[in-house]
Amino acid sequence: MKRLWAPWRMEYILSNKTKGCVLCDKVAENHDKKNHILHRGRTCYVMLNLYPYNNGHLMVVPYQHVPSLEMLEQETLTEMMLLVSQCLVALRQCMNPHGFNLGANIGKTAGAGVYDHVHFHIVPRWEGDTNFMPIFAETRVIPELLDDTYDKLKAHLCR
Repeated sequence: MKRLWAPWRMEYILSNKTKGCVLCDKVAENHDKKNHILHRGRTCYVMLNLYPYNNGHLMVVPYQHVPSLEMLEQETLTEMMLLVSQCLVALRQCMNPHGFNLGANIGKTAGAGVYDHVHFHIVPRWEGDTNFMPIFAETRVIPELLDDTYDKLKAHLCR
């Protein structure tokens, strides 16, 4: 039997779960590298997804805590999309993906893990990046540590 070793998951499993909003709590801590926050804008910030679908999976998160895009102010929506564009540039420069999945899961039914604080996902994709692991073992293989991805992207994002 083959096993995947993912010791970084134990920290999450054993940690005290916050009652508040993880997206609000992380940005309020002002420990950007520890929390994988790559950039702070005027109305939104960019962070690595802590449980990524793929390497370089980013999220653009408004500071405003609302459940859906239409509740955001125009300035926030504008900055959100400008940051999405800047993330695409940074990911292309340092990770060379072949494509991207972009979007927001609005509502629990739509698959949002944090359903009361809307955020936008940017998932880089490479030809052949899917394999049998998600189908047979309900497991994703992420070949790079979040800290290494953070350092790589930090040098390219919002220069």
